[in-house]
Amino acid sequence: MTPRFRSLILDVDSTLSGIEGIDWLARRRDRAVAEAIEALTTRAMEGEIPLEAIYEERLKIIRPRVAEIEALSEAYIAARAPGVEAALAALRAAGVRMVVVSGGILQAILPLTRFLGFPDDDVDAVALRFAQDACVGIEPSPMTTQAGKPEARVVQGLAAPVLAVGDGMTDLVLRQPPARAFAAYTGFARRGPVVDGADYVIDSFAALRALVLDGQAINRS
Repeated sequence: MTPRFRSLILDVDSTLSGIEGIDWLARRRDRAVAEAIEALTTRAMEGEIPLEAIYEERLKIIRPRVAEIEALSEAYIAARAPGVEAALAALRAAGVRMVVVSGGILQAILPLTRFLGFPDDDVDAVALRFAQDACVGIEPSPMTTQAGKPEARVVQGLAAPVLAVGDGMTDLVLRQPPARAFAAYTGFARRGPVVDGADYVIDSFAALRALVLDGQAINRS
């Protein structure tokens, strides 16, 4: 059977892995910092405030160190979505092209995506700049903005039809009918506005595999 979609765009935080990276880093600070950062992240992912209004602000508050980024990369791998490896293997075997686009931290994400078999050139995320072991800023990236993911390098030129998969409003902007559909991934977080705007709702990578390869209808409830 021909896959329903020729290409997939996959999110990382709360999709490929159950970690929200910047929130995870914030929890290594005091409770007030952690709660403030998590509230900002939730508001951005649900579309209440634009991501660009808070992206650098969160990192300036946290000022993560290199060792913390390395620890986050290990946490990403440990918290990977159930069944993700088997689903990705089946999709690759069927010839589905897959790329990863994330507003998370590139240095923390690459160990996960390598573990899952993605070449580095198929991954687009936000690179941090460090000086004396502490984060001092970010490299320019469209992924630091609410509507930036369609501008990601790895998204350009994908063969249609394309399915984007993620949990946040920053992922929903990838939906561009008729060539590109969107599946809200609810395996870790269910965000009402994202589900409402989605073409499909899936709660596992087994469901993603079924949608793409078996043509099974996915319940939106």
